[in-house]
Amino acid sequence: MSTRVLVTYGSTNGSTARIAETVAETLTGAGLTAEALPAPSVASLDPYDAVIVGGGLYAGRWHKDARRFLRRHRHALAERPLWLFSSGPLDPSATQRNIPPVPGVRKAMARLDAQGHVTFGGCLEEGAKGWVAGMILRSGKGGDFRDFPAIRAWAADRAAELTGVAPGGSRATL
Repeated sequence: MSTRVLVTYGSTNGSTARIAETVAETLTGAGLTAEALPAPSVASLDPYDAVIVGGGLYAGRWHKDARRFLRRHRHALAERPLWLFSSGPLDPSATQRNIPPVPGVRKAMARLDAQGHVTFGGCLEEGAKGWVAGMILRSGKGGDFRDFPAIRAWAADRAAELTGVAPGGSRATL
């Protein structure tokens, strides 16, 4: 029976959702059963063996749907492997260096004994919702800074941790 992984997210304009979908696709390609769902739509973690939660960063805070998900499911999350990711820098910094989690995410990691965290670049393009998003776009600071090869590599590493098979097919030593 395949390990079932929930990849859930809080996203306003779809950038974090697309990252979550890419993570789920990569996990599925590695032989796991994975699905990406918006955080508010998840009623129970009973069907899942592991969870990955992503949140877009807004003014130094994780998306409210991701924060609420962690609070609502804190007891069930404590019983499963858990990883977190953030998306947000609207510049290439996330591809140049490791960006630590924002304080609220760091506290949640400690409280829930999360296995790890990564920050991916964000995406903000014309048509984005919100007054602040409009301001950022008008100032010329939007763009797509997601690094999909890095996202796939991170997801492949999570798959290797869950299956014991290293990316490329050899058995990993755990």
